[in-house]
Amino acid sequence: MIEVENLTIQQGDFSITNVSFTVPEGTYGVLMGSTGSGKTSILEAVCGLRPIVSGRIVLTGVDVSHAKSADRNIGYVPQEGVLFQKMTVRQHLAFALKIRKWDNHQIQQRIDKLAELLGIGHLLHRRPKGLSGGERQRVALGRALSFKPEVLLLDEPLCALDDEVRHQMCNLLKYVQQDQGTTSLHVTHSTSEAIRLADYLFRIVGGKVVEFATMTENHEGEETPFDRLEKE
Repeated sequence: MIEVENLTIQQGDFSITNVSFTVPEGTYGVLMGSTGSGKTSILEAVCGLRPIVSGRIVLTGVDVSHAKSADRNIGYVPQEGVLFQKMTVRQHLAFALKIRKWDNHQIQQRIDKLAELLGIGHLLHRRPKGLSGGERQRVALGRALSFKPEVLLLDEPLCALDDEVRHQMCNLLKYVQQDQGTTSLHVTHSTSEAIRLADYLFRIVGGKVVEFATMTENHEGEETPFDRLEKE
């Protein structure tokens, strides 16, 4: 579960105040907002990459408001993946596991599982140069999931992909979330991504985060908030 309570973030002239929302355990939350509205700042605060002025961030029942990023058990996929150019795909998937001192057998088992899950087994010997955008994002997702985090944060991970690959990645992200049972928070400005992925949809409106829709609101034959979003 991701719980954000009365969060205030300040950087220079920019601030966002009293932000509160909850992504229930094992569900997929999507946060939308216009450019400059603060959605990436909120994600970075949850991740531990941006300090907060006040409020609380609670992950799986633990208050991590001022904990280091490395102590939050979070998998993080930044925009466009940001892979290490001198490392192979296999080395990317093993990176966090070696830091956590997994033994070699465990590391190999986890790499095999991720490669099968993400369809990148044929890429394990490759380096990022020459990989397609979709392939790079699959590797970045695998790296983020490698150590079995309870929370996955994604910052506009599909923004640089064409429509066909974006559709494929949406399907993959939803499948991975259900397969791994990870609680996810995905920042995007894309309505189509939100409709395809969100169990819970949040929007930044007037500097506040409001819950716009949940998939649990659906009733057969009735227009849902997601239907209305698609018409906007």
